[in-house]
Amino acid sequence: MADKYIPRAKQVYLDQIRTAMKEEFGYTNEMQVPKLDKIVVNMGIGEATADSKKVNSAIKDLAAITGQKPAPTRARQSIAGFKLREGMIVGAKVTLRKDRMYEFLDRLITIALPRVKDFRGLNGNSFDGRGNYAMGLREHIVFPEINYDQIDQMWGMDIVVCTTATSDKEAKALLKHFQFPFTS
Repeated sequence: MADKYIPRAKQVYLDQIRTAMKEEFGYTNEMQVPKLDKIVVNMGIGEATADSKKVNSAIKDLAAITGQKPAPTRARQSIAGFKLREGMIVGAKVTLRKDRMYEFLDRLITIALPRVKDFRGLNGNSFDGRGNYAMGLREHIVFPEINYDQIDQMWGMDIVVCTTATSDKEAKALLKHFQFPFTS
């Protein structure tokens, strides 16, 4: 029987991070060790509500980055000042789990973040109090899946890394072991 492919970040978690976290926090059981639960990638395309081609382009780019079909997010209410009607598509989001999540995390840390212009590290205080970390990227072109010559507009994106950690301290330690470049 052939060996099943395991993403590099997941292999690192299983081999090294779990034991390091167990020693650092004194967990007695393997199941107490925090792990990644999911990664949610959200792309807001509010200014493109009038042009459906831009919406489709942004959704196509998000699908290329994550390897999964995005779900469109719709406006909940009409706002005349923004020329927005209820039900119009204003963004797209993807929830990554299991192997796709580890693959995306690996590409984010090793390829995309180093390509960000004037990058000085991630804010170490962007935790929500329950062990989840949120960050934003101003340009989606830092991902290698996007061809710079074929994009019509730059899109920003929010990335939320959800963990099973019960505190921000545990979550930050987990993400540091995954080589997240925190400044503080």
